[in-house]
Amino acid sequence: MQDSTFIKRVILKNYKSIAACDVQLQPLTFLVGRNGSGKSNFLDALRFVSDALNYSLEHAIRDRGGYNGIRRQVRRRPNNLSIRLNFVLTDGSSGYYAFRFKFAPGKHFEVQNEVCHVQNKQSCISDAYYRVESGIVKDSSVKVTPAATKDRLYLVNVSGLPEFQPVYDAFSRMEFYNLNPEKIRDPQVPDSGNILNRNGSNITSVFANLSQPVKTRVEEYLGIVTPGIREVKVKILGNRETIVFLQKVADGDYVWKYYANDMSDGTLRALGILVALFQDNPDVENRIKLVGIEEPELALHPASAGVLLDALQDAAHRTQVIITSHSPDLLDNKDIDIESILAVEAHDGTTAIAPVDDACRSVIKDKLFTTGELLRLDQLQPDPASVAAAAKTKPFILSDKKNENSNKPKNMEWN
Repeated sequence: MQDSTFIKRVILKNYKSIAACDVQLQPLTFLVGRNGSGKSNFLDALRFVSDALNYSLEHAIRDRGGYNGIRRQVRRRPNNLSIRLNFVLTDGSSGYYAFRFKFAPGKHFEVQNEVCHVQNKQSCISDAYYRVESGIVKDSSVKVTPAATKDRLYLVNVSGLPEFQPVYDAFSRMEFYNLNPEKIRDPQVPDSGNILNRNGSNITSVFANLSQPVKTRVEEYLGIVTPGIREVKVKILGNRETIVFLQKVADGDYVWKYYANDMSDGTLRALGILVALFQDNPDVENRIKLVGIEEPELALHPASAGVLLDALQDAAHRTQVIITSHSPDLLDNKDIDIESILAVEAHDGTTAIAPVDDACRSVIKDKLFTTGELLRLDQLQPDPASVAAAAKTKPFILSDKKNENSNKPKNMEWN
């Protein structure tokens, strides 16, 4: 599979049910675990970053019920939260972006530390970096820097600078989906159709704007999920739009027109998933860098699992894909790369996320069992050593000790 990976590594501390997490991501990553194990919290942490950059940090916190809705859910709640994301940009540059903020009584918060480092692919170009502490720019590769504040992410402030604009653009172009068949079924108000809404409520506009080759690809996959579907169209109904399905229902070539309100939840969800995966932009720089989908197998017949997996793998050639799932049918394939599986488990309300343990890894690599078969047996467990190591991982280290032998900016450590 072509490496479309944008986010290579994720480190979380004290985010919702996740006390500590340090995992590597693949072009296609499956978060696998029981209901309520915390799979959605991992995806939401990434969406939190996107929301904070696209809107504001305050909006992202408020949208999740305030800071008590995002910090670790234990009796003695910690007063800090941190996120670190290691990335690779389209031009091959790499680096990491990390921030930590603390909470204070009275529903106040403060961005305690924020660090960004971009290592350019071309050795002749200097690295770009900054470090901000409590609203003060402590170190930066940029001679003249914008002002910082305690209640906003500094990456927004420097997003107009060429050194950091690609980082801002990439993280703000992550999209996450929990598709709602009712929203897809309802007649929709036309919009620009650039990006599919999280619940699918503008799918008519997005589908209408797809290139013809992408529409054909979506129709081909959908025709396997729901046999007989030949074509999908958008029909204007006054000042609204709806999806129309052309489906062969009898012998011969005659097809019937079915409006979205006549179709099953499974068909509508399948269409939403396919559009979310394949929504295209001819400009590579402006494409969605990562797509996250909650339980794409919901409302689909088990026999559709194979084509759904094919679509996910197909889409991951262009865009990084992360899905949550507890479907053995979807994972019932011996060709699934074990490195793409992250096992998720919860004990006493605390989520553990890690690669599968050595025993599972061995039997899957030897093709004695599929991931789906282990899931049915409730034997898909996160590796204990990886879980323990994540608890000791520091998202970033700030130190007063200067490393004279390093060409990296002082007071900053990258790993």
